Amino acid sequence: MERTVNILAQRVPQPQQVPYDDSFVFRHVEKTVHQALVQKLARLVSSLHAARLLTMYGFVQEQAALQRILDELQEDITFLAYGVIFGKWTSLHQDYLDAFFEEEFDAKSAIESTQKRPMLPRKKIRAWIAAVDGPDMDPSRGIELMRTISKAYSGYVHAASPHIMDMYGGNPPRFHMRGMLGTPRHDEHSADLWNYFYRGIIAFGFAAKAFGDDDLFNTIRDFVDEFARVTGNNYQSNEWDEI
Repeated sequence: MERTVNILAQRVPQPQQVPYDDSFVFRHVEKTVHQALVQKLARLVSSLHAARLLTMYGFVQEQAALQRILDELQEDITFLAYGVIFGKWTSLHQDYLDAFFEEEFDAKSAIESTQKRPMLPRKKIRAWIAAVDGPDMDPSRGIELMRTISKAYSGYVHAASPHIMDMYGGNPPRFHMRGMLGTPRHDEHSADLWNYFYRGIIAFGFAAKAFGDDDLFNTIRDFVDEFARVTGNNYQSNEWDEI
């Protein structure tokens, strides 16, 4: 995945040094969809690394919170890539891209800043993806599935009581605040992380297709099959057949 990010990053206009305060920051000044895809892919890889490290030490609550971020990253990549692949670029895509590249602050201090980045409703993005996924998947079912997964993991992000209580147990019962190695919860979350690596690889395939690189797409497609075989899982996705 890292190699692929580095390959694709060389195919877009490179970040430029933009003056900021008394120094500078790097920015993609052209603000293209392919630049956005590269950035989202880079963040996806970083988050997968972080989730894997958290799992190694049993911090399943924090891992699950990161998975909520990964859900949105994978949705964003799919949303942008589909818009290019299927030639269905809409005003929703452009609004998303404009908001994505908008700066956080337009003044030297956060207090003085008047910037207010618009946030596209997540349900609109999910609805668009579900519609493009085609007649084989009931759009309402697809939307509800994505919403349910998101809501379940939001409990870890916002520290809802039922999710916090997953940390409680043992003999005598107590809160496990240094990770949950060796507990059933650790086993469950370790198994769950496989899905995020698998879906992450698929997101890379969509991005490769959006770059018009069929050779890279086919390589990734073969890799995801090999990944499933080596890890002993056999999760099949029809999404490949749609592109």
